[in-house]
Amino acid sequence: MINVDFYLTVSSRYTYLAMTQLDRIAREHRCSFTWKPVNNHELLARRGYDPFKTENNTSGQYDWAYREYDAKCWAKFYGVPFVEPINFRRDPIYLVNSCYAAEQCGYLEAFCRRLSEAIFVESRVIVESDINSIAKEVGIDPVEFENAYNSDFPSDRFTELHDEAARRKVFGVPTFVLREKMFWGNDRLRLLEWELQQLADDG
Repeated sequence: MINVDFYLTVSSRYTYLAMTQLDRIAREHRCSFTWKPVNNHELLARRGYDPFKTENNTSGQYDWAYREYDAKCWAKFYGVPFVEPINFRRDPIYLVNSCYAAEQCGYLEAFCRRLSEAIFVESRVIVESDINSIAKEVGIDPVEFENAYNSDFPSDRFTELHDEAARRKVFGVPTFVLREKMFWGNDRLRLLEWELQQLADDG
């Protein structure tokens, strides 16, 4: 089965939108996705350029009002719910390390999906109690999750995945890598599907 690496940030609206399409893509193209949570701010910092900062923002696509409008258009196109979050915990290190703790417990994909839904469907304010509740919802034992979060695994995994992303020149989320071909953004899913079809046609 063909595998696609999926670099994601759970607090990214475009990551959430892309997530809603992955089951269909996996089914139709007989592929699998390896979920790799990263901190988008860390990716931008390593690149040395942050388009979201006011002094760098010369493109309308990074305007927050436009991004909300664009995300709502994509959600309508996909037929999925979307609510622009008014306020949620934006501590990216805390969020990504929670994903790593869930990974260590064997519930990475379920946890990422549920956390993203809490932000972009339920518009929940994400604090520590929400993280623990979501972990429990997807089947993680609370003590196991706490122990995993407080272990060395999140820190080690953070370093490993961000180093890997940097080597592969991943500069934002969501990013999909198929046999070292990179597709950045929810809107590039169409190109990813086209590439998967080419591989299938080639046998």
